[in-house]
Amino acid sequence: MIRSLFGLLFGGAREARALGQTVTSVAEVFRPNATRAMELGHDAYKAAHASHTAEFQFGRGGWFDSAVNGLNRLPRPLLALGTLALFVYAMADPDGFALRMLALSAVPEPLWWLLGAVVAFYFGAREAHHLRCTRPAAPAPMAISRQSADATPQHHDSAANPALAEWKKGNA
Repeated sequence: MIRSLFGLLFGGAREARALGQTVTSVAEVFRPNATRAMELGHDAYKAAHASHTAEFQFGRGGWFDSAVNGLNRLPRPLLALGTLALFVYAMADPDGFALRMLALSAVPEPLWWLLGAVVAFYFGAREAHHLRCTRPAAPAPMAISRQSADATPQHHDSAANPALAEWKKGNA
């Protein structure tokens, strides 16, 4: 009965489909289709990425690129070695070290925040670059054997473990 009532109101399946398409096209006049917008955005991203990849696929760096790459590799070792050098400096010249630390305490706090942001963004950008360039392989799922799942825990013999035997003697 309901099927015949809807059939009278909307016609057959073909007419209902046509009515649905009409409603959809009218609705898209007022609000764009979000799924289609996402598809188009993804297509644009893929095209831009393909263009960028093609541009740098066969690029060979010159002396300037090598120099910049070398400079990009310096900050982490310099920070690590510089921190160790501060300890050596503090032991070698405690008065000079104290004087310089006193001068650092005069640096205003917003400047420390700025330094922290610069360092964080530098290392964050380097880490993001390395994550984009090297995709880690997904770990293989571990296989659980039926025998190990059904096995009951084994009790260790105290004769095989001298420390356990000595502990049991102490408790007895």
